[in-house]
Amino acid sequence: MKPLFAGTLAVSLATAAIPVMAHSAPSIPLAQNSASTASSQAVDEAAIAVIINSVATFADQGDFASIEVLYADEIQVDYTSLWGGDVQTYTPESLMMAWASVLPGFDQTYHDIANIQVEVAGNLATATADVIADHHLEAGFWQVTGQYEYRLMKSADQWQITHMTFNLVDEVGDRTLVTLASEKATTVPVGYRQQQQTEQAVRDFLISLETKDMDAFAAVWAEDAVQDMPFSPAGFPKRVEGRENLIRHYAAWPEISGRANFTNELVFYPMADPTMVFAEWRGVVEILPTGRLYEQQYGGLFHVVDGQIQLFREYYDPIVFSVAFDLDDSSAVDN
Repeated sequence: MKPLFAGTLAVSLATAAIPVMAHSAPSIPLAQNSASTASSQAVDEAAIAVIINSVATFADQGDFASIEVLYADEIQVDYTSLWGGDVQTYTPESLMMAWASVLPGFDQTYHDIANIQVEVAGNLATATADVIADHHLEAGFWQVTGQYEYRLMKSADQWQITHMTFNLVDEVGDRTLVTLASEKATTVPVGYRQQQQTEQAVRDFLISLETKDMDAFAAVWAEDAVQDMPFSPAGFPKRVEGRENLIRHYAAWPEISGRANFTNELVFYPMADPTMVFAEWRGVVEILPTGRLYEQQYGGLFHVVDGQIQLFREYYDPIVFSVAFDLDDSSAVDN
């Protein structure tokens, strides 16, 4: 070993005598690199533990919107040990709608999470957590004890749950309380469910225009619905009242429009009142009478009651509208 050490030392001394002409990245000692890797893994493990605890806490608080972001775009959920049936596939929204259809019907729930164990392998991870879930409704009580198994994926520095399995260990009390809680939650829906229903009514409206399905279009409007269009150009209505008048207002749509898209860039901005929402979307439509492509940026305020649109206040650029429909030539085409 001595000749090797001596040779290395000689090279080091010789190199030190040469003026530095360029900066190079210093080498990272192995121990320091290992410590950095261990620290990064500890951060990931802590982040995943926070997610697991947060799902339970937010569920007990009825904050389903905050839970959505903790799940991937598609989730495999396995509650077969508790309910039988098959493994289900959900989107974050559909999973939260399912939970919001039951959990708020209880007077109180409490998911006691313990013994979280996490294994991280790059951008994938698995985890387990013990749980005791208490459900209270009036004088009734139902408790399940078991273990959750999770699979997670890291994307854009954010861990999200992709798979969730519940393994039942024990059950105490009356599970029929779930049916009673579901009935109660349906009678008095929580804000999250109302917000989702509001947004879905807007989607249904825009999709009916894309597909030219005028029966579906008619179904989205309340009988006393109103559409306000404060920026309509001269000669076009700024307000249409009543479902039947709205149906007449849009009657020519299937004949005047070709391919249409209104939902690819649809964005919702929830409001304090879950029956109201402001939406932005980009419309791209072939206008058949003029042969022009109508590209419009829309904004809309919607009020939805019992799944039907009661108010739609539409904002758009009337100049873009006029060009697409060739209104300078006095064309008479409804928006």
